[in-house]
This record gives sequence, C-alpha cells and structure tokens, in this order.
Amino acid sequence: MKTVRIAAAQTVEFREDLDAALTCAADLAARAEAKGAALLCFPEGFLQGYLTEAAAARRNALDLASPQFEAVLRRLPKTGPMIVMGMIEVENGRLFNTAVVIDRGAVVGRYRKAHLMSGEQAFEAGSDSPVFDVGGLRFGINICYDTNFTEAARKVAERGASLIVCPANNMMRRKAAETWKAAHNAIRGERCRETGLWLISSDVTGEREDRVAWGPTAVLNPAGEVAAQLPLDQTGLLVFDIPV
Repeated sequence: MKTVRIAAAQTVEFREDLDAALTCAADLAARAEAKGAALLCFPEGFLQGYLTEAAAARRNALDLASPQFEAVLRRLPKTGPMIVMGMIEVENGRLFNTAVVIDRGAVVGRYRKAHLMSGEQAFEAGSDSPVFDVGGLRFGINICYDTNFTEAARKVAERGASLIVCPANNMMRRKAAETWKAAHNAIRGERCRETGLWLISSDVTGEREDRVAWGPTAVLNPAGEVAAQLPLDQTGLLVFDIPV
C-alpha cells in the first residue's frame, strides 16, 4: 500500500514575535524534510499568535499579496514538505483566522476558519473549503473549533479528500483546559467516524498568565482512534505514514 509521510508540530506560542515564529518554522521544516515528510502542519495562529483582541489582530495581520508576506515566504525553505500554517490574514480591511498552504516557498492556497467562537469577533468567517494534493494524498483543512461541526468535515470529504489537517490552539484558562483536556481527540474522532477521513492536528503547549495548553498533537484514523500522538505538555514533531 502506498503511503505519504505527514508531520505536525507541537510548539510554544509565539505572540507578536514573527521572527521567532519563522526561526522555529524553518527549524521544524528542516527536521520534517530530514525525516522524509511531504506535509507539515503548524498550529492555529502560529505565525503572529492566536490574537483575538481586535487591535492586536489588526496590528499583526498580513495580506498574502503584500511585500511583508513576501518577506515571510523568503524565510521559509524552498525544499521539503508542503506547509500548512496558521496566521492572521487581512484582505481589503477584513480580518480572517487563516491557514495558508505553502509549497516550495510559494502560496498554493488558503483556508479561512468558518466557525468562529464568541471570542473571535475580530474575524470574519470563511466560506470556502478547498482541497490540496501532495504526493497523491488529498487533504482539506478544519481549524480548531471547526471540528465541532459535522458539515466542516463533510465538505472536505465531499471534495474527495482522505485527510483533515487541523491547526489548533487550545491555550485556555486552567479550569477550562482541565475540562477539555481529554475531549479534543474525542470530538475530532466523531468527525473521522462520520466521514471516513483521517485527521492530523497541530497544537500549542505551555503556560501564559492564568492559561495553559497541553496539546494534543495527534493522528486519528477513520475509526476515530488515536493512531499516534505526541506527549502532552511537550514540544516536538509528530511523523506518521498515512495510506493513500
């Protein structure tokens, strides 16, 4: 059976520190390339931070057509895996929670989070559900809270994909984090069982003020079972061979 090697990063948060985020991304992309990965996923909002306060989000947002984002692309490898990276995007003054898809240092597409939480009012919801191909593996994207909704996963399946790529950021107040600690994979597993899709997630870990994040960064199979997972509360790179 043919397989495609995919990878997901579990990282600390980078908030309004583009240089540090890009340094981390380049290092992890090199590690993923050395391991033979064709696809690498980073967390939600990875590039500038998961910034939901409107002023901070707007201050850090990047237009994909801008010289500033061109400079970002120059910092990323021109070889190695296709990259799915969470970021804050601006277009014509509108803000989006976006996952940009980059291959060989060029943008090949994007997905904008469709299901926004109450604390994400700075952003507008996306409506498209594009799919992408890497090495014969077709995938679509759901960002974090999207995976709570059956239709988000179903749109990916209807477009002929076999994998959901899920950038996430579960930095929460400690009480909520404790409540949700074991629930993220369970919820995502429901989407896998409903659609027959695989899923790979990428999340943050660490502590900030009264908040904590443990992950999880994991691969779920079409039965909704955890096929591979990084240890909670540790940074790292998850690598997995997915059948095509």
